[in-house]
Amino acid sequence: MAERMQGPLGQPVIVENVTGAAGNIGVGRVARAAPDGYTLVAGIWSTHVVNAAIYTLPYDVLNDFEPILLTSRNAQIIVARKTMPADDLKGLIAWLKANPDMAAVGTSGVGSPQHVFAVLFQNTTGTHFRFVPYRGGVVAMQDLIAGRIDLIFADQTTSLPQVRSGSIKAYAVTGNSRLAAAPDIPTVDEAGLPGFYCSVWNALFAPKGTPKDVIIKLNAAAVSALAEPGVRQRAAEAGQQIVPRDEQTPAALAALQRAEIEKWWPIIKAAGIRAE
Repeated sequence: MAERMQGPLGQPVIVENVTGAAGNIGVGRVARAAPDGYTLVAGIWSTHVVNAAIYTLPYDVLNDFEPILLTSRNAQIIVARKTMPADDLKGLIAWLKANPDMAAVGTSGVGSPQHVFAVLFQNTTGTHFRFVPYRGGVVAMQDLIAGRIDLIFADQTTSLPQVRSGSIKAYAVTGNSRLAAAPDIPTVDEAGLPGFYCSVWNALFAPKGTPKDVIIKLNAAAVSALAEPGVRQRAAEAGQQIVPRDEQTPAALAALQRAEIEKWWPIIKAAGIRAE
């Protein structure tokens, strides 16, 4: 996207990867930046929804940023070790109910998508299982392949190659449509858990107070970039579904962020999830 945005903006667009505190260091830098349109943040579901519920932040995820646009979503895949007795999602839920607190579910740590989505799954299905935190999704996937854990609510990048090779089982996609990269995996609606939608979305934000005309210009450049076939192909290869054009507006992103906060904060707080 950065490369394709350079033309419409008439200047270089530099990507700086800022690590630390689950994205909070980089996001905080943008919250404190001058609102001139020259410093933006590529935020995600975790940085602009979850982190505000599990960390004490020096900024407000809603009020210290100006939404530019939603770029993409990454629906997850419910996957299990290949020796799991259940052959479909209904069977998996029945097995979990019959074996309470026996299954081990891998996550990328406290408050990660795998953790929060699995909490919602427990709440929705009335199942109970143990959480096993890892330092990353790849490490968790290695233990799933080895049969040391039972289940992961996994991203497409780490899970699909293993599903295709037969190393793990896939039960459902946590979205309302099947994946182009894996059309044989049913949606949660089709698999018997209707409405269980969980995805990690990606978006662009600017510091609070960035002028409206600047936001409009940045939005137009990003929309143009997302329409490029090369960008769309790269996104698909990374397991990202670029959102429809009518969702690529500042207003749509603002509405989504508020709706997601209203949905996820009560779930996270009721589960007592806090980052230490």
